[in-house]
Amino acid sequence: MEEMPKPVLVEKTLETCEIDRARMSLMNPALIEEKVQERTIDDTAQEMLRHTMREGIETVWDRYEMQQPSCTYCASGLSCSRCAMGPCRIIPEHHRERGVCGADGDLVVARNLLDTIATGAAAHSDHGRDIVETLYKTGKGTAQGYGISDPEKLKRIAGELGISTDGRSDEEMAVDVGLGLLEEFGTVKNEICFLKRAPEQTQAIWDAAGIRPRSVDREIVEAMHRVHMGVGASYVNILLHGLRTSLGDGWGGSMMGTEISDVLFGTPKINQSQVNLGVLKEDYVNVSLHGHNPMLSEMIVRASEDPEIQALAKKAGAKGVNLVGLCCTGNELLMRKGVPMAGNHFNQELVITTGAVEAMIIDYQCIFPSLPRTASCYHTKIVSTSEKSKVVGSYYYEFKPGNAFETAKAILKMAVANFPNRIPEKVYIPGKPVDLMAGFSVEAIQEALGGTFQPLIDAIADGRIRGAVGIVGCNNPKVKHDYGHVTLAKELIKHDILCVETGCAAIASGKAGLLMPDAAFLAGPGLRGVCKALGIPPVLHMGSCVDCSRILVLLAELAKALGVGIHQLPVAGAAPEWYSQKAVSIGSYFVASGVYTVLGVMPKITGSPNVAELLTSGVHGVVQAKFAVEPDPVTAAKLIISHIDGKRTELGL
Repeated sequence: MEEMPKPVLVEKTLETCEIDRARMSLMNPALIEEKVQERTIDDTAQEMLRHTMREGIETVWDRYEMQQPSCTYCASGLSCSRCAMGPCRIIPEHHRERGVCGADGDLVVARNLLDTIATGAAAHSDHGRDIVETLYKTGKGTAQGYGISDPEKLKRIAGELGISTDGRSDEEMAVDVGLGLLEEFGTVKNEICFLKRAPEQTQAIWDAAGIRPRSVDREIVEAMHRVHMGVGASYVNILLHGLRTSLGDGWGGSMMGTEISDVLFGTPKINQSQVNLGVLKEDYVNVSLHGHNPMLSEMIVRASEDPEIQALAKKAGAKGVNLVGLCCTGNELLMRKGVPMAGNHFNQELVITTGAVEAMIIDYQCIFPSLPRTASCYHTKIVSTSEKSKVVGSYYYEFKPGNAFETAKAILKMAVANFPNRIPEKVYIPGKPVDLMAGFSVEAIQEALGGTFQPLIDAIADGRIRGAVGIVGCNNPKVKHDYGHVTLAKELIKHDILCVETGCAAIASGKAGLLMPDAAFLAGPGLRGVCKALGIPPVLHMGSCVDCSRILVLLAELAKALGVGIHQLPVAGAAPEWYSQKAVSIGSYFVASGVYTVLGVMPKITGSPNVAELLTSGVHGVVQAKFAVEPDPVTAAKLIISHIDGKRTELGL
């Protein structure tokens, strides 16, 4: 019998609880309430912020305040630390118009932006590689507990790769598809297979601009080469490669991650669940699943249903195990399993401060390094599971596909054993959960439309649906938590514009009640009628942030049905509260694919008027789309509506 996996305490020492008594003493009730209202529109988060400020527990908003004022050179993209001759700052008014190497402001800003795009593309694409490797190992029989949940999608992908399916088992196909997709990361054939999903008109634009990605890893590696001092010296050339790198993410790494997750874990179907901090249960062992990779979390769900785990929970005095999601690991489980969501990015510390969470299991991406420090003030254990993302103060379990189920059970046993360590007087679960509807994969949308996209096309053509907007992205302390997402969505649906959302944006809308069919009363008459006829919300939850690739597939299908390029559709993209490098890559591959995209937070490009002009105007002549930046979501909605109306006119609608 194999020995049960055991945790390793990362860097040996746990964080100790640090309560900021001095800061707490300055927090009178009026000031607390003022800060609460400034920080978030999430009702349950507001309750927990009142609690944390009274208790002196530090959160992301406190740390943001402590960082002010921010460095103006960093914020504008004019600082450079690419070599040891610096760091340099471009300060024209002080006659510092070039860095030591001779780079001017345009070049410094462009190199920094390409670095950001490459980092984001690497993060999403490396996630995709992890999923594809698991498919390969599943086919080989070396991935414990995994299987093929959607064999039809596996066959379709095999067909795209030119792999034979006749008379072959799922496992045999999984091996070949896994190998075929792994080659896409470093292929020598100079083309990514899924690019062929785009309409011919869109592919022609990529070819004319010279931005068709040759493989996933090649573009990322070349991006890092180009930003090395003494290589890329043309800001235009550098930014064009940024678009190529992002396309390798959106139509490559991310798309592989989404598609193969569907193959392994099931293509999402429409389901109903609940969201906000109220999904925690006082009489259950609460386990929060946080991060972005669904491989371990899928096993946690399975292990939580194991009779041994259930019996241990009851023996510990709990009624059972309650799993709740955070960020995109949570979105993956919500889409496929209906697991309730505790919240999005800025809810991660607040979940711990309820005092009701026995364990927070993390994998990678968007995880605050501060979590063990917050947890040290409670009984919560932070459990890290990725060798790429070890967090100081966490308990690390080495997770691999070969030991997945046993590792999941071991982690849950740790959580159950921690239940008696709760501090009753510290337990506070705010509010009641909000119902939401999720699971809107491309396949689920098509099924809801009767098996064809024609009803959606007809609704757009006759004006019942004016257009569609993909709202994606994160939370950012520069924007009131969830306000950008929710306000923009409400403004758009009011004007008969269907919203499709992923990641933290989708969960913001869920907490606000926009992901239920009843929310159609907030929509314009045309969209309202469509929603009532189909029994769907006016805002559709399409998955995690890696699932932005689902939006690309949906747009490609609509464009091909109409015989046009993606750039000709009455659609747009928006990222009202973005913060991460991944979001920059997503926005870039939206624009490079022909989708006008509005950002709510200014990228670090203001130090170069030329770079800003290229991205918000000049790039349109290359890819037939561009960026806009508008922090006010109401004004952003007006920009998007104007764009959509213009596209409708061009199509003669």
